[in-house]
Amino acid sequence: MVVDTEEPALTVDELAARAGVTVRTVRFYSARGLLPPPVIGPRRVGRYGRGHLSRLALIDELQHQGMTLAAIERYLEHLPPGLSAHDLAVHRALVASWAPDSEEDATRAELERRAGRGLGEEDIDRLAAMGVLVRGEGPDTYRLDPGLLRLGVELLEVPIAYETILAARAVLLEHTREAAQTLTRLFRDEVWAPYRERESDQEQVAAMKSLSAHMRPLVVRALVTAFQRSLKEELRAAFQAE
Repeated sequence: MVVDTEEPALTVDELAARAGVTVRTVRFYSARGLLPPPVIGPRRVGRYGRGHLSRLALIDELQHQGMTLAAIERYLEHLPPGLSAHDLAVHRALVASWAPDSEEDATRAELERRAGRGLGEEDIDRLAAMGVLVRGEGPDTYRLDPGLLRLGVELLEVPIAYETILAARAVLLEHTREAAQTLTRLFRDEVWAPYRERESDQEQVAAMKSLSAHMRPLVVRALVTAFQRSLKEELRAAFQAE
């Protein structure tokens, strides 16, 4: 395991400059518990170190993936305790390589062009319920997930009630999150741990990023295949019972 032995030596101004954020942002994150408190040195001056920099970089990456501060707060609460700056850097590499395509802003016209059809208000509500998009602050502006748009448009043709869509989405989110948490623990304990024994920090981060990028499509295909098989068996059993 790589141990971070560097003493905290940065003032809040230096930390903010190194991280590319404002001092106000650092203080705001600290007040919300997203950053651990600084080490208090002579003259009661707070000092920050590599761990604070790495955590700020991870927060920035999570925000880039579209997570709200509340979601980031919950995410950080579930990280293993005692992570070093190096561990956080590896974690950030994994987050970046496993994250889905970034969300995009679109006008109503752009949304309909991508969907390949006109969209009424009920269609927009149903797409929002599926998690395909969220309404923007301006009129006819949206934040959408391009990867889900095609699936969402196809589902618009299926006669499923709005409430059923919400219930189905809640079930999928609950169980996929549970699977993701279990797989993450397995990945951390059986795959991440051996790489932490390497001597070079940069080699560890690069190796984990490359490995996780190769594993991502394999894990996704395995999950889809397992779900298809399970759903087929459950539907067959349900209709046989009827």
